[in-house]
Amino acid sequence: MQPHDSEAEQPQAAEVAQPAGGGKDEQPAVPPWLAWSLIVALGLGIWLAAAIHEETWLPAPRWRLLAIFFAVVLALMLRPLAGGAVVLLGVVGTVIVGALDMKTALAGYADSTVWLVLAAYFISRAFINTGLARRIALGFVRLLGGTTLGLSYALLATDTLLAGMIPSNAARVGGVLLPITRSLAELYKSHPGRSAGLLGTFLMLTLYQGDVVACALFLTGQASNPLAAKQAAEATQDVPGGPFILSYTTWTLYALAPALVSLLVVPWLIYRWQKPEITRTPAAAAFAAEQLREMGPLKRHDWVLLGTFVGVCGLWIAKGVFNVLPDMKSSDWTAVVALSGAGVLFLSGVLTWNDAISEKGAWDVFIWYGGLVQLGLQLQEMGLTKQFALWVVDHLGGLELVALFLVTLLIYFYAHYAFASITVHLLSMYPAFVGVLIAAGAPPFLVVACFAYFANFSAGLTHYGTTPAPIVFSLNYVSQGTWWKVGFVMSVVNIVVWLTVGMAWWKLWGLW
Repeated sequence: MQPHDSEAEQPQAAEVAQPAGGGKDEQPAVPPWLAWSLIVALGLGIWLAAAIHEETWLPAPRWRLLAIFFAVVLALMLRPLAGGAVVLLGVVGTVIVGALDMKTALAGYADSTVWLVLAAYFISRAFINTGLARRIALGFVRLLGGTTLGLSYALLATDTLLAGMIPSNAARVGGVLLPITRSLAELYKSHPGRSAGLLGTFLMLTLYQGDVVACALFLTGQASNPLAAKQAAEATQDVPGGPFILSYTTWTLYALAPALVSLLVVPWLIYRWQKPEITRTPAAAAFAAEQLREMGPLKRHDWVLLGTFVGVCGLWIAKGVFNVLPDMKSSDWTAVVALSGAGVLFLSGVLTWNDAISEKGAWDVFIWYGGLVQLGLQLQEMGLTKQFALWVVDHLGGLELVALFLVTLLIYFYAHYAFASITVHLLSMYPAFVGVLIAAGAPPFLVVACFAYFANFSAGLTHYGTTPAPIVFSLNYVSQGTWWKVGFVMSVVNIVVWLTVGMAWWKLWGLW
């Protein structure tokens, strides 16, 4: 069933859904009237319960903040409005009810991690605008695409490399890799429906399941990793040797061994379980070579962008290795370097300000991310997450420490069935769950690192686990049942890899 090169039709340009922030708002998970009813009911329920027991539970500002926070989290899950609008309403609501003053409520937008993400989005836009990201992808396909399994590794190698520079997994998958993947499937006459199993089903499953692992490898793997790094530092600031800093360098270093093993194992296992009918793809390499010839040699803007990115990464690494400017916090240094890199791209003409203001995803993330960072921080400063952690310890106190660690980690991981966002998952559960384990005596650095990484590949469970999931799923190459079955099996594989290879690797680096 494999076509000869002469028989392969030139695929038409694939049209894919826009990444988050790049198109229309996502469809709500439930009807808006029902979503708002549940959101208001949750907020009022917490408000009234806390008000009744105010003297024995929480003072007023705390329970007002708690009510708004959980209402915002539920709204982000049910999506009656775009995420940015929901968070902005929540931030304003904290001021109206007296939980926070205006300066405190808006302080999250001055956080260095928020500006890091914004700058990284600008740099990622340059990679897409110049075509350099597509050029990298085609280069891997030309090199490795002679077989179907090799083609899947080419796509994952591209995504993994781009994850070190593009913080939007929606932009990487939806904007760069998915059009190429769909074109390659169509090149072998694999379309949604009866012919999906020829090639497309395997490629789509591998692309997504590999992406959630690539997200875990770099601090810039996806937008909420800097939030996890910030939460890790806050959770360990009072422990001996703390705080635990997950800089660009250390994040990658601690994830390197288990992530690479997962990236090697996952495509092979999917290939064995969901084996495509077409196993050799010489036309794919020829297609990539032809596309690269049409693109021509690297242009001035490509070289400037490459030089800028290498410089940015070099300066990020220099902070961790040589402790450049020791008086500056690592998170501030990372943001300053990223903003400087964006500035170089503006000065050189690789990016224009119109490019920046039209990057809707960047500004959308800036609004909801900055608001959520501050709401989460205020919950911590008011001691709410610590109180919850102590309550959980009381109820699970009979478990041995290793059992407590595993049970808590698995609950945290599989709770992602209820989330459509890694960020919301982190914000809702990370501080409390790592607090439980640190309070119980688990190695704090191991706990905060492990839970930060696990949040990423927990998104592989469902077809809504993170933004690229519905984009890939909407092409209808994979049924929902197959997606969930593969997602669960790959979750077990990743958990085993990270609790064996990962634990050994973290022992080597002294995390426990």
